[in-house]
Amino acid sequence: MAGPLISVIVTTLNEAKHLRDLLESLAVQEPPFEVLVVDAGSNDGTVGIANTFALEFPAFRVLDHPGSRGESRNHGVQHAQGEFVAFVDGDCIANAFWLKTLRKRVAARRVLAGRSMQIGYWAFERLERVELIRRGYDITHPSSNLVYPRADFLRIGGFDPRFITAEDIDLNFRAVEDGMEISYVDQALIYHRARDSIGGFLRQAFWNGYGRKQLTLKHGRLWSEYSFRRMLTRQFGLWGFLRLGSAVLGYLRCKVREGPKQWASASVPLGRSVTT
Repeated sequence: MAGPLISVIVTTLNEAKHLRDLLESLAVQEPPFEVLVVDAGSNDGTVGIANTFALEFPAFRVLDHPGSRGESRNHGVQHAQGEFVAFVDGDCIANAFWLKTLRKRVAARRVLAGRSMQIGYWAFERLERVELIRRGYDITHPSSNLVYPRADFLRIGGFDPRFITAEDIDLNFRAVEDGMEISYVDQALIYHRARDSIGGFLRQAFWNGYGRKQLTLKHGRLWSEYSFRRMLTRQFGLWGFLRLGSAVLGYLRCKVREGPKQWASASVPLGRSVTT
């Protein structure tokens, strides 16, 4: 039995350096699947690479939708035909059995989070996520390896386009608040490239911190959901402390630039732009 169709949503912005590796790894996945590459306005050849695959493989499509990562992913889901939607980033590589493994576990009202393995500079590879636990679930599983039932994704409103980062954490937060479960699938492996420069590494940490503050602006105080002892243990060392320091700067920057009134007065609540 073939199993349900899974729509793989790939968001891109100037990923010409890496995209071919990802699309080649997706082309050999177990069917049935479709791949939707949603480009946010690349000018480096990304779209040309994606179009080449779309010409060769009928299951591949290329869409154009500038905006935040959340907006691009929502746009992909709008055009998806699958019962389930899987999210992966343009700088990743999928294990050959990625979709086969996930397909065995998909179910309504269940979020699947695969394992993301960092590849690149060893010091960046070893650093782990700063986990946030909600209702007994780790909600920081990234959207570079995440599967949602399409109907449930639409019901809870999809990604909030206001987030610069942490839009995946916000989505997972609302999923568990809605009563959904998050299941970790260790065998569903995605290789994710770590930042290849110190500047890129610190910028990523900064915007991750910015996104964490956006979470508190939307959902209120979340500090009680963190395990600070575990956080410091996992981030111990030079690079870990540099990442935490840069994230704190991003957190403070958001605190200065944005406030509760700005979020409370948003004219379009999450999900109203996502339609069936």
